[in-house]
Amino acid sequence: MAMMEANSIAIIPSGRNQMRSRDTEFPFRQDSDFYYLSGFVEPDSVLVLIPGRSHGEFVVFCREREPAIELWHGNRAGPEGVCEQFAADDAFPIGDIDDILPGLIEGRDRVYYSMGRSADFDRQIMDWVNTIRSKEATGSVPPGEYTDLDHMLHDMRLIKSAAELRLMRKAGEISALAHVRAMRHCRPGMYEYELEAELHHEFLTGGARYPAYLSIVGSGSNACTLHYVDNADKMRDGDLVMIDAGCELQGYASDVSRTFPVNGRFSAPQRALYNLVLAAQHAAIEQIRAGQHWNQPHDASVRVITEGLVELGLLKGRVDTLIKKEAYREFYMHRVGHWLGLDVHDVGDYRVADEWRLLEPSMVMTVEPGIYVSPRNMKVAAKWRGIGIRIEDDVVITKDGCEILTSGVPKTVEEIEGLMAGEKHE
Repeated sequence: MAMMEANSIAIIPSGRNQMRSRDTEFPFRQDSDFYYLSGFVEPDSVLVLIPGRSHGEFVVFCREREPAIELWHGNRAGPEGVCEQFAADDAFPIGDIDDILPGLIEGRDRVYYSMGRSADFDRQIMDWVNTIRSKEATGSVPPGEYTDLDHMLHDMRLIKSAAELRLMRKAGEISALAHVRAMRHCRPGMYEYELEAELHHEFLTGGARYPAYLSIVGSGSNACTLHYVDNADKMRDGDLVMIDAGCELQGYASDVSRTFPVNGRFSAPQRALYNLVLAAQHAAIEQIRAGQHWNQPHDASVRVITEGLVELGLLKGRVDTLIKKEAYREFYMHRVGHWLGLDVHDVGDYRVADEWRLLEPSMVMTVEPGIYVSPRNMKVAAKWRGIGIRIEDDVVITKDGCEILTSGVPKTVEEIEGLMAGEKHE
């Protein structure tokens, strides 16, 4: 509210329940902006911020207490509970919003609202404004300006507080244990979804009820599909399996990828490409510190991967020319990372005034280089085809460099083979 202009109002709707099929719903997940500002996790709510309002600046509209419904679907906070438990200054039943909110909007110079996310709520906002306009003859004053809330709010979310970082460290620890469990349990003949079950078991026992996104368990050439989520194939002796999975803890995401051999031993081609991806990740992480710009880690990973692909014979030509022509994109087609927080691909601009954003302490990002050799790529030797590798960690920028939040997962060839051999000998 301190960043909002005088005589303004901000309106932020909650998430809504989504139907899965007929009369069953998907698990409810609160809108990230709404949750960030309030901590309130119920659907069908609206958060209103009105700096300077004498009767209370932090206002919430929410569902009323209804014992008969709560018997079936669980307790509600109700307006009184929102004030008592979430420090709202004022709260009203959501059913009264059409009668109350236009009066709160009326006479404001500026409305902060993120248009375009919900067509239904956009129309509701315009209905309230039109209600005010219809009364201009009797002295009602509609708002003068409308400002998208995203830029201001998302810049705030980009810099994590100490409390947020504690949650993200814990999420990283839980996800690391899940990947270790998957490595220990993996064996030829298992199905990919069986490894997925091991991941989710560790998430839940660690206190993280849900994965942060659909878990990817891709063995063999399935790992060359970046967002493979079928997780349905039997894992074969001699193949690699690439897992991209992370838990969500109290709304905060982790995002981890590891690639390892189904039988516990890397073949020579697998080892060569794996070590190249690992070297690219190390090079990228070395570039992550305050004052560096967002793209420097990616540039570092591109150079290492291009040099390595030339050395291994998958690319031919001068390294600088190949980088300029983006020839590496046949094998490494995504960027090295993204912001991480309440959303897996978290909010925050990557460019500011057409320049790459400078990294600052308490920003959190992923670092995930990869190499994917299509099984249909006839330009390379057969030994490389169908190998897909990604190595991903979560990193927070610090004053002196960076901290890896997911370091609990082995990632050198020797560490992975040792871990998997130990499991097989028990």
